[in-house]
Amino acid sequence: MTQPEALRSLLAAVANGKITPDRAFDSLKDLHYESVGDFAKIDHHRQLRTGFPEVIWGQGKTPDQIAQIMEVMRQRGSVVMATRIEPAIYATLQQKVKELQYYEMARICAISPASIEPRFTGTITILSAGTADLPVAEEAAVTAELSGFRVQRLWDVGVAGIHRLLNNRHLIDSASVLIVVAGMEGALPSVVAGLADCPVIAVPTSIGYGASFSGLAPLLTMLNSCAAGIGVVNIDNGFGAAVLAGQILRTAEKLSLASQKYES
Repeated sequence: MTQPEALRSLLAAVANGKITPDRAFDSLKDLHYESVGDFAKIDHHRQLRTGFPEVIWGQGKTPDQIAQIMEVMRQRGSVVMATRIEPAIYATLQQKVKELQYYEMARICAISPASIEPRFTGTITILSAGTADLPVAEEAAVTAELSGFRVQRLWDVGVAGIHRLLNNRHLIDSASVLIVVAGMEGALPSVVAGLADCPVIAVPTSIGYGASFSGLAPLLTMLNSCAAGIGVVNIDNGFGAAVLAGQILRTAEKLSLASQKYES
């Protein structure tokens, strides 16, 4: 009932007399939030407010807590996702939660349909500077795909071998939004933004030698970029980058629909 289409159907059924107001109230009474034990309150209303459902932050939670939260969330949404799930935690969760999928590189667990067709126009293209940045890049890619967006991947195209990036210029040109993931000195987003005509979301990673200060050096590089059109998310935050990219595409789609309505 937290899906916009389901809510509209329920209200239409009440208006047509097919469902009583009391039954509709029972369906909606936990819409605001729902308690899980004494340790969590699930924000069922979030997708209606923001377009994205609540996602479980797995790090620091016990497998039992994650499993209980997932079982409550699966009753109200077609996709349930938990981030930062290490393989050992997944092995335990698999015994507790049916139909659980695991994306090992992204460290994401999900309950979702076998295949998710993109629901939005546009393409989110994700670039990683190095192979060591892949866990963060894959977190962004899987999050975007589970949220209904079309994704292109381009891995290991850092500035130390700039020809690898330039040989794939067509992927940059075809992107609607770019997510660029880099550690070390974090220079790749500036180079990409100098080639692209779409928004660039920069993601610093904690990959690098001591002077990178666990991602602080690439973060500062990205914040100080001389290229225009770059937004920066927090260190290792592939999830946040994917949500921001999705919001950009959803906003573009809303503006397009509003323009068509105005013209008609």
